[in-house]
Amino acid sequence: MPIFDQRGQHVNYQYNAAGDINFGAVQNRMDLVTQLEALRVELDRAVAQGVFQDEEVAVETEGSLKKALIQAKKPEPDKKKLIDHLQGAKALLEGVTAAAGLVGALATATALVQKLF
Repeated sequence: MPIFDQRGQHVNYQYNAAGDINFGAVQNRMDLVTQLEALRVELDRAVAQGVFQDEEVAVETEGSLKKALIQAKKPEPDKKKLIDHLQGAKALLEGVTAAAGLVGALATATALVQKLF
């Protein structure tokens, strides 16, 4: 007897961000940069796998995340700009059902920026 009967259900493609992202291990700014890089790699994978139906959303999301990385790597990062870039990427992804894992990772990254800076 199945525990979860999935007969009759139709599920569209879902991209689950996983990889090596571990925001729970972030202790300092360099750890954050490392995890943002891992998130960028996951975003690139999602784009390559066709998660985004709207190519403009993909490009804008990639741009926002890259800007966040540039800001995080600066000797004196601008906290507001960094948060704005992360929240911008998150807002773009919120309309992409298949990218829910990436949305969660961006929310966690934003919380860490508020804590670390």
